[in-house]
Amino acid sequence: MSTLKRSDFRFFHRLRVRWAEVDMQKIVFNAHYLMYFDTAIADYWRALALPYEAAMHELEGDLYVVKATVEFHASARVDDQIEVAMKCGRIGTSSMTFTGAIFRGDEHLISGEIVYVFADPATQTSRPVPPRLREILTGFETGQGMTELRVGDWATLGPDARGLRTAVFVEEQRIPKELEWDDADANAVHAVAYNRLGQAVATGRLLPAKAGVAKIGRMAVNRVLRGGHLGRDVLHALMRAARERGDREVVLHAQRSAVGFYTRLGFQPRGEPFEEAGIEHVEMFTEL
Repeated sequence: MSTLKRSDFRFFHRLRVRWAEVDMQKIVFNAHYLMYFDTAIADYWRALALPYEAAMHELEGDLYVVKATVEFHASARVDDQIEVAMKCGRIGTSSMTFTGAIFRGDEHLISGEIVYVFADPATQTSRPVPPRLREILTGFETGQGMTELRVGDWATLGPDARGLRTAVFVEEQRIPKELEWDDADANAVHAVAYNRLGQAVATGRLLPAKAGVAKIGRMAVNRVLRGGHLGRDVLHALMRAARERGDREVVLHAQRSAVGFYTRLGFQPRGEPFEEAGIEHVEMFTEL
């Protein structure tokens, strides 16, 4: 593998080298570079907005590593801030090859290559890479968007929003069903983000305004896709809808764990924390 440049890639996974990953000379154990590439691949799938397990089920197959190679140019050291770059460089009939590189700043430390075969999970026999997966991978590498955001009413978006909210609020957070579902859905504006397999991956709702103040709620993102842009995109879509109808302020009840997320997007806390559905919340607001 030849020396690679940062400009060869559009996907980067950032990490700091830990003490547990280095030897007595404070350089990374060779085997950890494969772990770094594997971690980056997991984040690559998140960048595609594909929850891996659900996506492979939809595609009726799974990916199996058949070859992994690493080429060493220089060592990463303890406490280094490094970036693991990945790209899908080739898609064959049933295989796909990912090229990886590890950088410390602009210095190219490590090259890697991982070859996967798409196969039937029951028999582990290879099968052709599905056209939809091929299109998603090539689309991502050429800079295409990985999600579509739709805004509409409950009659149109309700089935998909309901499935996602059930998974997040009822099953994951154990909120009682009778507290999750109310009559407000019928009159709210809903936003749902879909990946390129048509799977709903994020949602939220905008309630009718009272005296020019809109309320956003029921914000939910697929568990394995959190930490990206999906929640932000849904929130911004609902805020645009509020602005277009003339609202002057947006309020929401943020779970304590999500306060940082909303703060980064311009919301400010107001009042004292309170409990809602057994979970501590804080009211937050922003002007439009």
